[in-house]
Amino acid sequence: MDTDYFVQIQKTLDYIENHLSEPLSVACLAQVACFSDFHFHRVFQTMVGEAVMEYVRKRRLASAAYQIAHTEKKLIDIALDNGFQSHENFTRAFKKVFERTPLAYRKQGILTPVYAKANVLQRKFNPYLGGIRMEYQLKTKPAFKLIGYELRTSCKEGRNHREIPAFWGSYLQEGKGSRIPNRLHANSQVELGICTDFNMETGDLSYIIGMEATGFEGVQADLVCREFPEARYAVFTTPKVTQDQFVASIQSTWKSIFEEWFPHSGYEHAGSAEFELYDERCNPSKNELVQMDIYIPIKEK
Repeated sequence: MDTDYFVQIQKTLDYIENHLSEPLSVACLAQVACFSDFHFHRVFQTMVGEAVMEYVRKRRLASAAYQIAHTEKKLIDIALDNGFQSHENFTRAFKKVFERTPLAYRKQGILTPVYAKANVLQRKFNPYLGGIRMEYQLKTKPAFKLIGYELRTSCKEGRNHREIPAFWGSYLQEGKGSRIPNRLHANSQVELGICTDFNMETGDLSYIIGMEATGFEGVQADLVCREFPEARYAVFTTPKVTQDQFVASIQSTWKSIFEEWFPHSGYEHAGSAEFELYDERCNPSKNELVQMDIYIPIKEK
C-alpha cells in the first residue's frame, strides 16, 4: 500500500510538539513515522526544510520563549520542560537564537507570539493528478574512484541551495576541472556532484564536484580522493530547460523525488552517497536546452 508521506511526517511534527520535554532523537522519530532512520532524515529535511533535530531545537526554544514571556515559571523549570538538561545548555542555545539570555529576555518584557509548528499537510497539492508518475530507471553502478573538490555545507535555512550553485559557479569559472588527473572519461566531460557524509543531527553534508578516476596517483593537495562502493540507484533525468532555469529544475526534481516518487515506489533511501551526473547534455555551448541525471541509492522496504 502506498504510504502518504505528508501524513507520516505531520504525525512526527505533532509528536514532537507533544513531547518537547522528553528525550527525542532521529531514531525515535523515525519509528513514529515508520521509516528507517536515514530515509526519515532525508524525507523530513526535504518536506520541512531543515534537519530533524535542528527543527526540534527550534521548537523547544520557541516554546521556552513563550513561557518566559507569558508565565512566572522559574527559568530552570522552563529549561527542563523543554528538554534542556541544564541551565547552561539552555542559556547558550537561547542566546544563540534570540541574541540575549533568558533572564534578559524576561526583563525586557517581550511579548512573544505563538510560533506555529510546521504543517506539511497545508502544502499538499495532489502531486499524482491523473496517476502520472515520475519516470526513472533502476541501475546498479559498480564501485568507483572520484577525484574532486569538496564543500562542507548544511541544509539549515537552505544554505545548500545557495552554496552548492555558487560552488559550481566558481568551479566552472576557474576551470578547476582541468586540474583533475587520471580521468576515467578521458575524451568527454562527465562530472559528478556527490552528496555524502550526512550528519542527521545537524543537517550538515559534504558536496563533492569531481570526476571518476582510474587511480589516485599525482593528485594535488587541494583535491580530495574518495572511493564509493557498488550500489543500486533509482535514476531520474531532469526536464529539458534553458540554462537560466537549470538550477531551479534540478532543485525541484530533488524535491519531487522525496515528496512524490518515494511514497509510491516501494523503495526507501539506502543511506549511502547520492549524486548528480553532468555530461554533454548540460553543455550550453552544444545544447539550447539542458538536463542531467540524479542518482538516489535505494533499497526495498
